[in-house]
Amino acid sequence: MTQPLPIRRATDPRPRLLDLFSCAGGAATGYARAGFAVDGCDIVPRPNYPFPQHHGDALAYLAALIASGEIARYAFVHASPPCQHGCALTVGTNASQGWGGSHVDLVAPTRALLDATGLPYVIEQPNGRAKLRKDLTLCGEMFGLGVIRHRNFELGGWSTEPPAHRPHRGRVRGYRHGRFYDGPYVAAYGNGGGKPSIPELQAAMGMGWTDVREELTEAIPPAYTQWIGTAALAVLAPDRAGVAA
Repeated sequence: MTQPLPIRRATDPRPRLLDLFSCAGGAATGYARAGFAVDGCDIVPRPNYPFPQHHGDALAYLAALIASGEIARYAFVHASPPCQHGCALTVGTNASQGWGGSHVDLVAPTRALLDATGLPYVIEQPNGRAKLRKDLTLCGEMFGLGVIRHRNFELGGWSTEPPAHRPHRGRVRGYRHGRFYDGPYVAAYGNGGGKPSIPELQAAMGMGWTDVREELTEAIPPAYTQWIGTAALAVLAPDRAGVAA
């Protein structure tokens, strides 16, 4: 099947980043703040995505960019493949209760294609059993956010010193086994059970441009990728490090 032409934009002095499985742009916004020009790709139309976005299968799109040579327009790739195969909820509570179905592990095929690009990259996953090298683990407390939201990142073709993890200041607000607990963080997943309102979730994640709960609960806080993007530019393009979009 012929792939649509890739996104093209006017010349931009900023290094260009390809954001795969891009959802509503949490990761993309952080990279843009760090100094990248960003293009996204997601199989689901995301009108709230704040940057140019290709609608289609992310791995098929990446393969087409590699085959056509168009991948050379990019300096860096970020990928957040769907995590249902290895996330803690799927392999824990859901599996024990017989909920949910089978899920395909996309981390390995994503890595294989990213290695084929020859570009530096990041693969992101939540805690769980996904076969991911945890070069970085970031947490909302590191950035003063109202969520914990641990996320793991594998770095391909580059490296940086991981930041120190900060002790949490308390509990995540919500119900646990019928009992309500208060705390300085909100639960950025699911619905009900004392979960935050949309405005609370927007504030806690630092994502005011979307009011879709699913997009907010699936996102990476922009603060995480702003930190990663700044670190990457310091290694790959020192003259661009710390330049805001």
